[in-house]
Amino acid sequence: MPLTYPIAEQTLDNGLRVVVSSDRAVPIVSVNLWYDVGSRHEPPGLTGFAHLFEHLMFQGSRNVESGQHFALLEAVGASLNATTFFDRTNYFEALPSGGLDLALWLEADRMAYLLDAVNQENLDNQRDVVKEEKRQSYDNRPYGDSYERLVRLAFGPNHPYGHMTIGSMADLDAATVEDVHAFFRTHYGPNNAVLTIVGDVSEEDAFTAAKRYFGHIPAIPQPPAAPDGTIGPLHGVARDDVVEDVPSDLVTMLFRLPPDGSPELDAGALALDVLAGGQSSRLNRRLVRDEQIAQSVSGGALPLIGGVSFGTLTGIAVEGVELQRVEDAIAEEVEKLAADGVTDEELLTVQAQAERDWLEQLSTCSGRADELSHHALLFGDPGRINRRIDDIRAVTAEQVQAVAAEWIRADRRAQVTYRKPAAEAAEETMTTDGEQQ
Repeated sequence: MPLTYPIAEQTLDNGLRVVVSSDRAVPIVSVNLWYDVGSRHEPPGLTGFAHLFEHLMFQGSRNVESGQHFALLEAVGASLNATTFFDRTNYFEALPSGGLDLALWLEADRMAYLLDAVNQENLDNQRDVVKEEKRQSYDNRPYGDSYERLVRLAFGPNHPYGHMTIGSMADLDAATVEDVHAFFRTHYGPNNAVLTIVGDVSEEDAFTAAKRYFGHIPAIPQPPAAPDGTIGPLHGVARDDVVEDVPSDLVTMLFRLPPDGSPELDAGALALDVLAGGQSSRLNRRLVRDEQIAQSVSGGALPLIGGVSFGTLTGIAVEGVELQRVEDAIAEEVEKLAADGVTDEELLTVQAQAERDWLEQLSTCSGRADELSHHALLFGDPGRINRRIDDIRAVTAEQVQAVAAEWIRADRRAQVTYRKPAAEAAEETMTTDGEQQ
């Protein structure tokens, strides 16, 4: 029987939801703060703002000088960072339990007083940092813009998930200090966030500390709801074929899936795991081991709550092998799964893999804090972490096939391919042929 983690909840008068899970095994505490704002909350013209604040949040606030947020926490042994996603932004630190007050004070100061430090100079500086990140991670990295291309194909520019968190550089260039301040005041308040504290602290002390540091921060007006992104499966094949200097030819297929929190999404995720989840998956056995036409295959589901999720399958061709062979083989295996379903042995295998991954995530205070914030913010129920394995085990082979037959189909996909220029590809094929002779 899976371990059940203790969970206690309180909501402060200003609307901040506080979740505490006491674990006195080691003198470590994790602080995790999720804001209900991500790229799907960004209106046209303001794309990339949630990610921009991921950077601005570390550049000082009323009582913290620029650069001191990291310095103060690292001086007491903390590890810390932040991430931005389609559905949320999170800020987190793990540190010796004696540093809990420092971590909470720093998080509260930037929630309450960040805008004291967001001036034109600071905005220009961090805007340049984001542009450099886009150049490094998207523009000048092999396959770096693949997801940007895929979500554009799968959802279109007007869908909440139609743009990546990095946003539009044109939108960032046009942003004024007033625009940035208004976005912060709209989304970054205690009543639009979940604070989770996990580790070596009693429930009573954790709640007392949360009230001490956050209780004075006024609530913000109720933020506007993110636009509804409910949408069914794709129909037809939307393609984006790219020719550029990449290490190897690659194909990625994207399939829309049901929203997170549904049994159908769990079934779809397991279907993709049967196809590409690990060495025993169907695509790895066929394309990599048996036919040896792919260097590697990968895939999986990306859960989202705004009415739709998505999943991908990727194959990287062996040098000298035409990418079309890889694409056709993946499409054929997709159709086989939809038509014939999965075996009981396959289902048990991927369920066991999913259970292992989940338990690994919860094995650290930091991982547990992140999942508690996740389920509290997006589902209103942090206790879901103690039921997650039961949800996975409850999925049947019939459910997997039904979701695959509706959503994961060869003629219901968006696809991006990357191919080397023809002259370079021909030269490498000749070299490979020569070596084989």
